[in-house]
Amino acid sequence: MKKNIFFTAFKAILVFVLFAFTKSMYAQQSNSNTFSKNIQFGGGLGLNFGSGFTDISVSPSAIYNLNQYVALGASLQFGYIKAKNSYETYTYGGSLIGLVNPIPEIQLSAELEQLRFNTDYRTITGNLASDNFWNTALYLGAGYRANNVTFGVRYDVLHDDNKSIYSEAFMPFVRVYF
Repeated sequence: MKKNIFFTAFKAILVFVLFAFTKSMYAQQSNSNTFSKNIQFGGGLGLNFGSGFTDISVSPSAIYNLNQYVALGASLQFGYIKAKNSYETYTYGGSLIGLVNPIPEIQLSAELEQLRFNTDYRTITGNLASDNFWNTALYLGAGYRANNVTFGVRYDVLHDDNKSIYSEAFMPFVRVYF
């Protein structure tokens, strides 16, 4: 069943990415469509392989620039992590983001992220167990922006040391939109 979720999520991400490239090529052909001129695409891709360890993540995103100061967008997220003979996790979900640029060099952000985690792991006694749950995060961030790239830090205001999937509430970020 989890492999079925993996392929379904992968297909959704692939359709989103293909749509993004198709839409951006069409936007270059038609200068009269102002809606498509205000859309920017970005995202992330992560690959990490080691001795008995695999970590793959894909997160395409898009934003719509309402004006030179404000943009709204959404992102899909998918991840797979496996540590041999220890655990295997599938992660999927999405987020909504709002960006404000009070001056061209400064970017403020608010991002609501909802992720589903499906984990199978071995307990200390060697038995197999599962843990499936949703994790919600609300990030407030600030960064330095140069053209389409922003470097900064964000803080999860909903972070709880006992419940959050991340060990820290502060997270650095790099955003790139084309």
